[in-house]
Amino acid sequence: MMQHAYTIALLAILLVGFISWLFSVVKKDVSFVDSLWSLFFLLAAAVFAFEIEALSVRGKLVLVLVAIWSLRLSVYITARNWGSEEDYRYQTIRKNNEPGFALKSLYIVFGLQGVLAWFIALPLLPAISSGNELGVIDIFAAAIWIIGFVFEAGGDYQLARFKRNPENRGRVLDTGLWKFTRHPNYFGDFCIWWAFYLFAVSAGGWWSIASPLLMSFLLLKVSGVAMLENTIEERRPEYSDYIRRTNAFFPGPSRRPAHIEESN
Repeated sequence: MMQHAYTIALLAILLVGFISWLFSVVKKDVSFVDSLWSLFFLLAAAVFAFEIEALSVRGKLVLVLVAIWSLRLSVYITARNWGSEEDYRYQTIRKNNEPGFALKSLYIVFGLQGVLAWFIALPLLPAISSGNELGVIDIFAAAIWIIGFVFEAGGDYQLARFKRNPENRGRVLDTGLWKFTRHPNYFGDFCIWWAFYLFAVSAGGWWSIASPLLMSFLLLKVSGVAMLENTIEERRPEYSDYIRRTNAFFPGPSRRPAHIEESN
C-alpha cells in the first residue's frame, strides 16, 4: 500500500506541475514554480493520508505540520514575487536554454522540481502511514520542527520588513535572527526536514534518510546558500564584512570584525 501511495503522489505532483507549466508558457514566466515547490509536499502528504483508512495521532500531527509549513512558505513567496518580473535565476536558465525554453522548461524546471519534491517527501510516507504510538523521538522531532519554523518564518518576516524600508536599499540585514546566521530561513528549512525524518524514524522509516540528506545538500551546495552568495557580494559591498562576523548556516554568536580585534 505504501508503494502504491508513493506512486500516486508522483503522478499527482507531475499533473499539477504540467498544469502549472502551461500557465507559465502563457505568462512567459516560470518563477511561479517557487510558489509551487512547497505545495508539492502538501500534495504528497495529502495523498499519503488519503490512502490510510484511519490516521494515527502521528499521521494527523505530521499532516498538520506539513500544511502549516507548506502554505506559509507558498503564500510568502507568492506575495514576495507578486508583480515582479521573472526571477534572475530563471532568466539565466532561460537564456542558456534558448531556443525552445518554453518546451524545455517542462522538464528542466517543473518536471525536475516535481521529482525532487516527490523524492524528498519520502519520510512523510511512513510518518503519516504508521499506526504505532507516539514516542520520545516524536517529541524531539516536534521540538526540532518548532525551532526550524521559528528560524524560517521569523527570518522571512524580518527580511521582508527590512526590505520594506527604502533606507535599507543596498544594505545588509544583520540583526535579529540574521545576526546569528546569514541564512536563518535555509537553516530553518534544514531543521524542518530533519524533523520530518525523525517522525519517520519513530514510525520505523529510518530507511528514508536519503531525503533529508538531499535537502541538506540542496540548501548548502546547490539552490540555497551557494547560489545566493555567489553574486550577493557584487550587489551589496557590506556583505564581505557580514561574512567575516556571521556564521554562514548554523547559528552562532556574532564575531567581532577583524579590524576591531587588531586595534585592541
